[in-house]
Amino acid sequence: MNAVCFLKDIRGTLFQFMKWKVPMGVFDRVSQTVRPVWWILVFSAGILLTTIPASAQGINAIPYTPDRKQEWERQFAELQKNLQDRDVLQAILPQTFHPASSIADTDRDPADTVLRRTRALFEDISQMTNSAEIDEFEKRLEELETACLQIPVSDHNKRFDLYLEACGLRRDVAFSNPLLNFDELLFIKRDRAGYEHMCDQFYGFNAQPGGGIFILKQPFDKNPQIVNLLENSTVESGRLAGKQLTGGSFLSPELTFDAKKLLFAYTELDPASEPWSEGKSFHLFQVTMDGTGLVQLTDGTWNDFDPCQMPNGRIAFISERRGGYLRCGARPCPTYTLHSMNPDGSDIVTLSYHETHEWHPSVNHDGMLVYTRWDYVDRDTNVAHHPWVTTPDGRDARAIHGNYPDKRQARPWMEMDIRAIPNSHQYVATAASHHGQAYGSLVIFDPSSDDDGAMSPIKRLTPEVGFPEAEKHRGKNRECELYATPWPLSEKYHLCVYESGNANYGIYLLDAFGNRELIYRDPEIACLSPIPLQARPMPPVLPQHSAIGLPPGMSAPQKTKQSTIALQSVYDTRIPFPQGTEIKALRIIQVLPKTTPSNNIPRIGVAEQTNARAVLGTVPVEADGSAYFEAPAQTPFYFQALDERGLAVQSMRSLTYLQPGEQLVCQGCHEPRKRSPNPQQTVALAFQRPASIITEDVDGSNPFNYPRLVQPVLDKHCVNCHTKNAPKAPDLSGGGEGWSPSYRSLAEHYGFYFNVFNGSFNDPAPMGGSRTLPGQFGAIASPLFKMLEKGHKGIVLPEDDFHRLTLWLDCNSDFYGSYENIEAQSRGEIVLPTLE
Repeated sequence: MNAVCFLKDIRGTLFQFMKWKVPMGVFDRVSQTVRPVWWILVFSAGILLTTIPASAQGINAIPYTPDRKQEWERQFAELQKNLQDRDVLQAILPQTFHPASSIADTDRDPADTVLRRTRALFEDISQMTNSAEIDEFEKRLEELETACLQIPVSDHNKRFDLYLEACGLRRDVAFSNPLLNFDELLFIKRDRAGYEHMCDQFYGFNAQPGGGIFILKQPFDKNPQIVNLLENSTVESGRLAGKQLTGGSFLSPELTFDAKKLLFAYTELDPASEPWSEGKSFHLFQVTMDGTGLVQLTDGTWNDFDPCQMPNGRIAFISERRGGYLRCGARPCPTYTLHSMNPDGSDIVTLSYHETHEWHPSVNHDGMLVYTRWDYVDRDTNVAHHPWVTTPDGRDARAIHGNYPDKRQARPWMEMDIRAIPNSHQYVATAASHHGQAYGSLVIFDPSSDDDGAMSPIKRLTPEVGFPEAEKHRGKNRECELYATPWPLSEKYHLCVYESGNANYGIYLLDAFGNRELIYRDPEIACLSPIPLQARPMPPVLPQHSAIGLPPGMSAPQKTKQSTIALQSVYDTRIPFPQGTEIKALRIIQVLPKTTPSNNIPRIGVAEQTNARAVLGTVPVEADGSAYFEAPAQTPFYFQALDERGLAVQSMRSLTYLQPGEQLVCQGCHEPRKRSPNPQQTVALAFQRPASIITEDVDGSNPFNYPRLVQPVLDKHCVNCHTKNAPKAPDLSGGGEGWSPSYRSLAEHYGFYFNVFNGSFNDPAPMGGSRTLPGQFGAIASPLFKMLEKGHKGIVLPEDDFHRLTLWLDCNSDFYGSYENIEAQSRGEIVLPTLE
């Protein structure tokens, strides 16, 4: 420990000792004994702290005094608006985390509201501490409550004065909270990005220059002081060695668990550099909390951000390194997913093989990584950006509270900056928008709650602010993007940033009762990511079962020949299969990451912005519904349950993947999440034999290719008759550039497909909704299948030809199987994808 840290520890201890409320007699006896040593320590610490060079302390501290009256005037106007919205707030009261944060029937004006919420705050704080201040607070509160009853609501001046007094008391009560047991608050200054989109906001070249990393000392005193941590720091290693981090932009700070080091992202914003160059991409850095030891951990022509220390010592982060592009939008938008590396930046590995974007990893109390994942495989592009959890080595990625909103208006479109709440199984997050940035309303969600496709797992922490985009009746996006980066102290108390009116985002203490206290605001630039500068409990280190992402010094676990999946019962599902259905096999379909920028370049099929895919093959399902099979590692894929005719009865609209050597075990196909397996159940039939090997399917299925898969069937059975009966009969001929005439004739009107439009709005039609309804999907639900079942012109297709057509229909009626070389694909040539 260096001298500065040692003295800071002494100083903090002394301050805490002076805050203790001890009986005077005890204090006198103790002070007689320790007084000489006490004052020597205090005097020496003060002298040393003022004589240590500024470079060792960061910088000289600058006093800061918040403009409380201006803040309370802003809140007064906000409360007046909330009172006008009383009916809206009371309508969502069942979704509100604590009723006090809403508007009550008894609230006549802002003074009523603040006093009522201050009473709720006081009652809660008084249960947490028995300090002498509590009696004083109660006396002041009772006096104000009495005055509130006596002053007429029509006397606006006196009511406003009463409101200001109530705000002053509220602040005193809030800052007496024993959870505020830290005397330094870390945060960054950073303006919003220059592009309003949940993906583009994290590309370095869209950042706005300015800001830095700061520490607010004694943040809850009347006159805190602010320190620029990096003002005198110089990068010690990496491409930027010898330089200071000035002129660029900072993002996503994260303290190590011992609070000795800080991880963060920084982009230079070099004006001479192009987008996605070294000079305009975010890279990861590390610094000790005295401003020394500033090192660059990553570099390159991709963005690395959102670092997160894991209990095993490695660092999880978000990166574009895997490759691929977003499927929507007309501009290039590289995807970024979970990665990890050693603390020195070495051994960078991919943890997530998801095909589109992910954000904001953090570690929960179980030692698992929690993060936000965007999921729109064959469904609405906008609404599914929800919490996921995975092991530190990237195994067993699963949705936390449900991944299927039934209506896009039913719950937040995004939940970002997810943090596990101390001493709770719940999480806090920002409910954000798709076409916006990581700001919005704050929510708390409970993973143990049943998912109703709407708000059952989610409660509103800030009900006065609507969900951006999801609730357009609550205001435009920007009007709802008010809160961000919550840091939970408990279920009821959180640090966060908030924008009030046209002011920059400031740092606040927020409680569940609707109270919000300004801690710090810079009039020139926004603040973000407040973090208490104190050590946190280290979550457990989970066993390593994958050979990737090994912590330093750990040897690789014994490798298995192949990754495997064990399924207890395919019939254990939330949405039952049609009565009498027997599942005989699982089809495994690989989802291919997009390798070309901009939406629909190329357009894979009739579905809007659909994925390219490849059929890896099938594996058997036993009579009891169990399956056990080998599966490729580091490959994104999804499953379809097939009946005795090989028709898909049910299909995933998400994906999963395995790490090398992973042994994934599933209870069922989206089984009820809170039910555990029956311990008395006999060993599944599939588990009593070796793992099955995937059986490859017909030519044209992998790589997927309509001219190879479907056109031969049409040429053999259909083209001749349709040509003779043209133009009445649809053109089923092949050939041509791009989509063939037969594809254009069949896909849209006779095929089956999900896309980003018909996969939303709870459409009751077979091709609508966010969930696949068993027996109402794919070939079974297509007009072409129904026509063939009735017997079209007396044609009875051979089993192999029938299978080719139904396989095509089950695969979203696509045309291409790769994003590259579409001319060759149109000719029926084999074109392998370049990114798998």
